[in-house]
Amino acid sequence: MQDVQKLKAEQKEVRQELRALTEIVRQLRNAQQRDREHAAHERENLLLRLENALLRFERRLPPGRSSSEREDGGLIE
Repeated sequence: MQDVQKLKAEQKEVRQELRALTEIVRQLRNAQQRDREHAAHERENLLLRLENALLRFERRLPPGRSSSEREDGGLIE
């Protein structure tokens, strides 16, 4: 009879540990999902920053010459 009681107590303890582990796995899964979303937002932010930097750089460049202009500014005939 004591063996049965002991087994029931052990079973209860194992179930509690399993519930605790299940909760830990759930929390880790949620943290991993948040990390993925954060990384995706960071990549998007970096791409937007790069695009902005390129646009600012392009505005600073002097206008390009057409292929029909010579280096001295005259037209090629």
